[in-house]
Amino acid sequence: MVHLKIINGDTEYIPIVVGEVKWTTERAGTPGKLTFEVVKDNIINFQEGNAVQLYVNEVPIFYGFVFQKKRNKSETISVTAYDQLRYLKNKDSYLFEGKTASQFISMVAEDFLLKTGDIADTQYVIEKGILDNKTLFDMFQELLDTTLTYTKKLYVLYDDFGKLTLKNIEDMKLDIILNNESAEDFDYTSSIDGETYNQIKIAYDNKETGIRDAFVSKDSGNIEKWGVLQYYEKANSDIGLQQKVNALLELYNHKTRQLSIKNAIGSVKVRAGCSVGLTLGLGDINVNHYFICEKVTHTFKAGMHLMDLELRGSDRLV
Repeated sequence: MVHLKIINGDTEYIPIVVGEVKWTTERAGTPGKLTFEVVKDNIINFQEGNAVQLYVNEVPIFYGFVFQKKRNKSETISVTAYDQLRYLKNKDSYLFEGKTASQFISMVAEDFLLKTGDIADTQYVIEKGILDNKTLFDMFQELLDTTLTYTKKLYVLYDDFGKLTLKNIEDMKLDIILNNESAEDFDYTSSIDGETYNQIKIAYDNKETGIRDAFVSKDSGNIEKWGVLQYYEKANSDIGLQQKVNALLELYNHKTRQLSIKNAIGSVKVRAGCSVGLTLGLGDINVNHYFICEKVTHTFKAGMHLMDLELRGSDRLV
């Protein structure tokens, strides 16, 4: 049972919902989104900025705020609400020294009056950083990417019913297995065209010697199979560069696997950042992997709950 609530000051409204309610989450860089349509009667009165809560079978699912209202002649209001991550689109500049990504996220959240919940300790200390004229989303992602490079640990930032939350993706695996019978349709792609690299090269202009130093890590076996797929960047410091190229090779020297699933039987446990098990027979290949949910859209309508999933994996288990 879907229960939707809009809060305007001290007044709570239980609106008459028309059609479907959609809840969408993405793993990185995008706030959670809730869209729905309500009847404009003589009772309901709400404004942009008012809080919206969604419960499914009494389980709290979404806490956000009205950002857009659309009206039409049929006396209904189409509403778009976003969770707290919407405020990470704000831009600012920060200079910091000796902080972990989790410490930086907590500091910035306090500056912008954002409520926080469980913020995992990312442990890796970033010596210093200059983040100039960037969105908070981009700042957080830059630090989390640096942490991923040096620790091989991927973290997911999301809103947990009104609280900014950071979790190690390993702690977000679900005991849910999807198979050929779980969905109406699916689309599967394996590829080395995208974020696959078998040679990593980072250059550093050494001011003392006047020479451009190059740090390289490569997989000759995969180069023979795929040709050279090189990742290249220039660094401002030579600290830890050999460690970085080795770590990047381990992260990117794999095929990527993408899977889109349409109209699967819904579970409110599934949100972007979670991992679900896939057991699929695709004719010429059998898939038996954990995949990360990159984007999840839940649709609630007339007592039905379906979900569309965009999933990503690699040759190794996620």
